Amino acid sequence: MITLRQRLTEGIIQVYYGKGKGKTTASLGLAFRATGHGFKVHMIQFMKGEVSYGEIKASKNYPNLTITQFGRPEIISEPEKVDIEEAKKALELAKKTIESDEYDILILDEVGIAIDMGLINVKDVIELLKKKPPQMEIVLTGRYMHPKLLEMADLVTEMRMIKHPFVTQGMQARKGVDF
Repeated sequence: MITLRQRLTEGIIQVYYGKGKGKTTASLGLAFRATGHGFKVHMIQFMKGEVSYGEIKASKNYPNLTITQFGRPEIISEPEKVDIEEAKKALELAKKTIESDEYDILILDEVGIAIDMGLINVKDVIELLKKKPPQMEIVLTGRYMHPKLLEMADLVTEMRMIKHPFVTQGMQARKGVDF
């Protein structure tokens, strides 16, 4: 059963950041909850071009959830021209999403890392956030988050790593749990 589209009366800016696990997962939980109430969600993933992520497969079952990926499939350590071009395309799509009034929630997944790696400029993200319609919720994620974005946000959650099997035991990422 599809719920009729709802609209937020007031949207805020949320940030999930830090070295702990769960930033993307938390934003996907918010997206899942929102679609259940009839809200339309657009997640734009920076630096994630791997189509085997579980959320990409699952999103096909949720008509109110769109996930768009930008970037190469592999993890980048040294940015190349293609990485900058992909990040700029992601930012441009975010602008179009805001202007379209088609979505209620916009998630900019890994935008903090894209800024930290120099793929996009924090000033451009700030300008984007200033254009946020009052009824739109925007969520920013990333291991690192620029202090100016933390200041602009209404809700900030820091994920701290206390213990992690990748670090302590060398465990690899697990399908269905970590990607």
